This record gives sequence, C-alpha cells and structure tokens, in this order.
Amino acid sequence: MPIQINLLAEALAEEDLRRRDPVKRAIFGGALLVALTLVWFSSILLEHMIANSNLTKVQADIQAHTNDYNAVMVNLKKITDTQQHLDALQKLSSARLLQGNLMNALQQLYVPNVRLIRLAVEQSYSRKDAPVGQPASAAPIVEHTKLTLDAEDSSPNPGDQVNRYKDALGQLDFFKSSMDTNNGVKLSNLSPPQSDSDNKPFVLFTLEYHFSDQTR
Repeated sequence: MPIQINLLAEALAEEDLRRRDPVKRAIFGGALLVALTLVWFSSILLEHMIANSNLTKVQADIQAHTNDYNAVMVNLKKITDTQQHLDALQKLSSARLLQGNLMNALQQLYVPNVRLIRLAVEQSYSRKDAPVGQPASAAPIVEHTKLTLDAEDSSPNPGDQVNRYKDALGQLDFFKSSMDTNNGVKLSNLSPPQSDSDNKPFVLFTLEYHFSDQTR
C-alpha cells in the first residue's frame, strides 16, 4: 500500500490555527459590535432629530394658537367694555330728564303776581366704586340734576308770594315724584324791594329744586 505524504500539512495546520486564534475572533466580534452600536446610535440620533423637529413644530403651533387666543380675549374684553358702555348709555337715555316734561309741568305752575323770568338745568355726574371683582368700567354712574328758577314777585306786598310759589312748585306731581327728600325746594336768593319804570314795586327771588339722584 503506498504511503501518502502531505508536505503542506504543517503549513495548513498553522494557517488553521491562525484562523482559530481567539484574539482575532474577539477583535472581529468587537468591530462588529462597534459597527452595530454605531448603527443603533445613528438610528437613535435620527429619531431624536425627528422628535425635536416635531416638537419645534408643535411648539410653533401652540404659540400661534396662544397668540390667537390672546387676540380673541382682547377682542372679547373690548366687546364687553363696549357693551357695558352701550348699556349705560341706554339706561341714561331711558331715565334722563326730559325737558319737554319739565316745561309742561312748569306751565301748570301759577301763583298770582309771580312771573317766571329764567330757568336753568344743571346736570353733573359722579362715579361710585365698582362692585367687588368687577372692572372699573362697571362702576355705576350717579346723575345729579338741579333746576334753578329766577322769578319776580310783583304782588301788592312784594315777597308775600315767594313762599306760595315755592310750595306750589313742590306740590306739582312732576316735582313731587322726583324730589330729592334731603334738599327739595330751597330759596337761594331774595332781593330787596325794587321799582320798575312805572314805580311798581317787586322783588326778585331764586328757587333751587334738586331732583333725586339717578344711578345708571
């Protein structure tokens, strides 16, 4: 039987030994692990970048909606303030002193030998404190109205009819229903007796009538 001699056996054994060297396998495994780690890290980084992009977009949307909300709230406040002003004007218009009613009431005022010379209506307004928790614009407004009458008493004894005229004014229904109970009708001026061109004596006097305050 022939004997076979493999002259490359030793070299092949050494090569196989080198291929099976654990250090090389470790290096190869470590390189593979590093490569996998880099791939995983890249994917995480990409996801992070995409998430940041989405977050920026969402924050921009939130800011845009916030700006829209703030604008809506500002407009609502303007609408509310305007409505309150309109309501106040409506109340003021519906409850204001009507000059025609005043003149009609004065036509019913008659006292012999007394002549009305002049009348003046003064109106002023003041603001109360706003209710707790309400804006200043919601504070009620108080209307103060004063009527001033200048008249002449030319009765035989000038001055006798002044109090009668004053009392007659307060007894008229129009004035009785709207009189300020604290002030009412007051005599604010009474002149000394005077004479006209016909030497007829008279006195001038001024009455003040305060209407009750109206809250708007």
